[in-house]
Amino acid sequence: MPFTPFHLGPGVLFKAIGGPRFSFMVFGGAQVLMDIEPLLGLLGHWPAVHGASHTVPGALVIGTIAGAIGRPVSARVLRWLRVPHAPFTWTASFVGAYVGTFSHVLFDALMHSDMSPAWPFAGGNPLLGQVGTGPLHLACMLAGVVGALGVALRCRAGRKA
Repeated sequence: MPFTPFHLGPGVLFKAIGGPRFSFMVFGGAQVLMDIEPLLGLLGHWPAVHGASHTVPGALVIGTIAGAIGRPVSARVLRWLRVPHAPFTWTASFVGAYVGTFSHVLFDALMHSDMSPAWPFAGGNPLLGQVGTGPLHLACMLAGVVGALGVALRCRAGRKA
């Protein structure tokens, strides 16, 4: 799912569930960081565009970077936009980052044959084709709709999202 909004659907659902303990902004930033390598691969005509960044160790490294930079950047953006929000914690930043990177690897592994998500521990991609692309995209969209309803209900109840 390179460069698609489908990854964000599950993030909205996680936000509805986690509330202030989950940063959707950092989750979104982690999605962008994950797809830098595939973007370079597409531009450079690499034979495999989903390399080290789309592995469990890659997700750990990128998630750590996203969590570390996500809190200060997101807090500054929220202040600049004057958006009311719950206190922005390091926990929320790292939860959003790691959920973002590890879910990214999982969802992409279901549809990209050039991935080895367990590298360097194991080669190949045992998740490939376990769910078709259409149902996967539909599930991500439904997660987004359900999550948006959950966030709206949370906000309506007066709880900070």
